[in-house]
Amino acid sequence: MVNQGGGPSAMTLSKELPEHLSRAELIERYSPLVKIVAYKVAFRLPPHVDIDDLISAGILGLIDSIDKYDEEKSNNFKKYAEIRIRGAILDELRSMDWVSRSVRRRNTMHDNLQRKLEAELGRRPTDQELARALGVDVSRYFDLLQKLKPVLIISFEDLGVYDDDEKRSIVDQLRDHNALDPAWVLNFNKIKSLLAETIDDLPEKQKIIISLYYFEEMNLKEIGAVLDVTESRVSQLHGQAVRSLRLKLKKRLGSQVADLKALT
Repeated sequence: MVNQGGGPSAMTLSKELPEHLSRAELIERYSPLVKIVAYKVAFRLPPHVDIDDLISAGILGLIDSIDKYDEEKSNNFKKYAEIRIRGAILDELRSMDWVSRSVRRRNTMHDNLQRKLEAELGRRPTDQELARALGVDVSRYFDLLQKLKPVLIISFEDLGVYDDDEKRSIVDQLRDHNALDPAWVLNFNKIKSLLAETIDDLPEKQKIIISLYYFEEMNLKEIGAVLDVTESRVSQLHGQAVRSLRLKLKKRLGSQVADLKALT
């Protein structure tokens, strides 16, 4: 077991656990092994899994291995510590993995079957071959794969902080700051709908002028040629149309606001 006496720390990792090093010195000496194992595990994980969390769990595994190492049962501390570190990291991942034991068992069965087929075929098996080996059709096989996907529970509060270390709220995490305000979009669409209805109520020539001027981007002279009237007449009709639209929209919007207040 570990001797708690002091002594110099070494720079290399030996197979045996040096008896002359203190517990703190042993942790410092073998901490690079924790990072090695953590990065190996993280290589197969989604990017949102924090490597620092894995390293922290691995340190606990290293401490456990130092406390429990028995040279009579093993003469290779590095290998023993690596197993304990990896186990601690996997335990940490399982604590974040919201998957039932039955699903995990099916996942193990699937992995074992895949390795077996790879050995027999000399290549990675296809989805059809795996489905056939499981005795199910391809559709049910894909359903099974969907259920075997890992689900990690992540706290919104851990997704980031502001520069002043103030924790972000859930709303801040979910909000797309580049998106338009839904309330603004709703109001804009409502006004646009009312405007279309109001334009439809205009006299025919005024309706045509509004359409050609604002939607077809024609000038007054070009509109006059289309309607076979003078440019000044087009200007007059345009002014009448705009005033009419302004009054009618104001009236309609005012009545809707009044209706909304009555309902609330």
